[in-house]
Amino acid sequence: MRHLKFVLVLAIAANIWECGDAKFGEKGEISPRRRRCYDGSLPKRLKKRERKLSLDGSSSGEVCHRLYPRVSCCPTRRAAYQILHRRDSRIFSTNNTECSRLLEEIKCARCSPHAQVLFHSPQTDAVPHREPDLPRLCHDYCREFYYTCRGHISELFQADVDEFCQYYGGKDDALCFPDFHRKQPRGPDSNYLGEEKIEEINRKHKQNCYCAQELLSGLRHPVAVVHCGDGSQRLFVLEKEGFVRILTHDLELLKEPFLDIHKLVQSGMKVGLGGDERGLLSLAFHPNYKKNGKLYVSYTTNQERWAIGPHDHILRVVEFTVSRKNPNQVDTRTTRVLMEVAELHRKHLGGQLLFGPDGLLHIFLGDGMITLDDMEEMDGLSDFTGSALRVDVDTDSCSAPYSIPKNNPYFNSTNQPPELFAHGLHDPGRCAVDRHQTNNNGSLLIMCTDSTGRNTSTGRILQIVKGRDYENEPSIFDLRSTGSSAPVGGFVYRGCQSRRLYGSYVFGNKNGNLWILQKPTADKPWQEKALCLGGTSSCGSSLAGQILGFGEDEQGEVYILASSKTLSAQAHSGKLYKLVDPKRPQVPKECRRQVEAPEMLSTACSRQCKNGHCTPTGKCCCSPGWEGPFCRIAKCEPACRNGGVCMEPNKCLCKSGFSGAQCEKGERGAKGDQEKDGILDHIIDMTSYLLDLTSYIV
Repeated sequence: MRHLKFVLVLAIAANIWECGDAKFGEKGEISPRRRRCYDGSLPKRLKKRERKLSLDGSSSGEVCHRLYPRVSCCPTRRAAYQILHRRDSRIFSTNNTECSRLLEEIKCARCSPHAQVLFHSPQTDAVPHREPDLPRLCHDYCREFYYTCRGHISELFQADVDEFCQYYGGKDDALCFPDFHRKQPRGPDSNYLGEEKIEEINRKHKQNCYCAQELLSGLRHPVAVVHCGDGSQRLFVLEKEGFVRILTHDLELLKEPFLDIHKLVQSGMKVGLGGDERGLLSLAFHPNYKKNGKLYVSYTTNQERWAIGPHDHILRVVEFTVSRKNPNQVDTRTTRVLMEVAELHRKHLGGQLLFGPDGLLHIFLGDGMITLDDMEEMDGLSDFTGSALRVDVDTDSCSAPYSIPKNNPYFNSTNQPPELFAHGLHDPGRCAVDRHQTNNNGSLLIMCTDSTGRNTSTGRILQIVKGRDYENEPSIFDLRSTGSSAPVGGFVYRGCQSRRLYGSYVFGNKNGNLWILQKPTADKPWQEKALCLGGTSSCGSSLAGQILGFGEDEQGEVYILASSKTLSAQAHSGKLYKLVDPKRPQVPKECRRQVEAPEMLSTACSRQCKNGHCTPTGKCCCSPGWEGPFCRIAKCEPACRNGGVCMEPNKCLCKSGFSGAQCEKGERGAKGDQEKDGILDHIIDMTSYLLDLTSYIV
């Protein structure tokens, strides 16, 4: 009886041991079903010789053997080596040493005795025919992987860290790589993150850094980037020499320029930190550009058409219209000059153009380094220098390219030009209007960077208000921290990609430094702080060199133009960057907008006004020698006589028996000639009838 009890105890113990081994398994598995390889087979125990090799590090597959020293789905060194060097996925390729270490560890998840569980989840199983790239990652390990590798395999990281680890991470009670339960005590052989490692990661990435994502290179001294607001999501990059290039929504730079006026533009060849500012300065699209195709450009040109004087060049503001046949090209024959300003020096030019939500065109001009003595000697529109002008281009007048808004501060003044909106500016680098906000007076919130004087590069930020004199008006912020480098104005961020940056004014200086200025509250003034940019290791690209300008797209995202500090207008060293928040997807779902194909002009004026130009409001203004609602009727002065028809300006088609410029001379021909003249008379009568009918229909 005593022997029987002993046998029963042994049987029960053996059964408990077997169940326990099946229940808990290697390193605490919960169910025997979890001990399955990726293909569903059972893992195998490593031989003692393989364990020894894995410990002394002499095997190529020692990483996997170190992680799984007893039971593995890669029982041989060769199998582990193949796992580590498989080439069936692009994401497992990087030159970064720290990221490569983590990737080699993650590859070993296929050697795990729990590989089937690690690689199968509701997210991956829901996608047919998809082989998952990553296993379930333990939460803190996932965060380390995200922050270490996001700048090197960016195609994998299209979400912020929380969304990424929610997709690839395991639940608290589930197995996750590297195969330890979250509540499992961490032993010395585990590569699971400890509390010290978690704190190190959080401390390393706690700064609110942003990334400058490089989109385009090889530009010839870019000065600005703008959008046209027609839904096409195209970006228009201005090059100082006189070219405007198109970057499509899928980041294709079109070969043919949108605008080519390099033969008209007088540009400075050397453009160092304190160099020549002449060239193509600014471009602004009409708010109704999608229908009227109007755009406005400012550039410097020579003084040939001006009287001889002390001025060096002319700053010109002109209107263009896009081609009727090609929405990606401007018809340069449609040029109309809005204004010309004589400039004495080659610095402090300004030239910024922008439309506000009120539909009015604002023109910002620097003081041109001009003194009061210079102004007395100059012949030209010198009163415009150092000012912000405001004009209305939506005019039906064919004789004037713009009208004066009645609420301009000097509309009825006899001492100041009526175009003047504000004055006292020195060197307005770039100005921008906040598309969503107004100031306390209900007017537009326009932000400009400027210098504090004619002979200094000390910066200031101004809030442009109607009628103010900024020679004596205090700035909203003095840029003492910019040092000796001139400030470069940016934009108030109103994009969707970065929630942290929303509402902040982004600007910089030519030395390559960036700042943000946050709006004041009831108890705090304007707050300035440096904008932290991640480097190549964390962002994949880094901003280096001289900042040339900023830009904004249709969604309100901010762009940066930069180049090396030693460059010329012909050097292809300019680059375009997009400012992105690495904590968010580059294009979150809520920020996506449907792309509209650019359309050709289809207004009645653009279709029928063949012998004149269309105003922004759609009125056809006739060229000399033409008349009628759509300029289809030629005008002859004096008028054609004796039934003659005016076919071209000042050119009459005469009936038979008459000749002369106005068909004033009578003639008599032979019989055969009379028959021909009869046919001609009939043609003239029909032509006259059709012209009258066309005029009536129009």
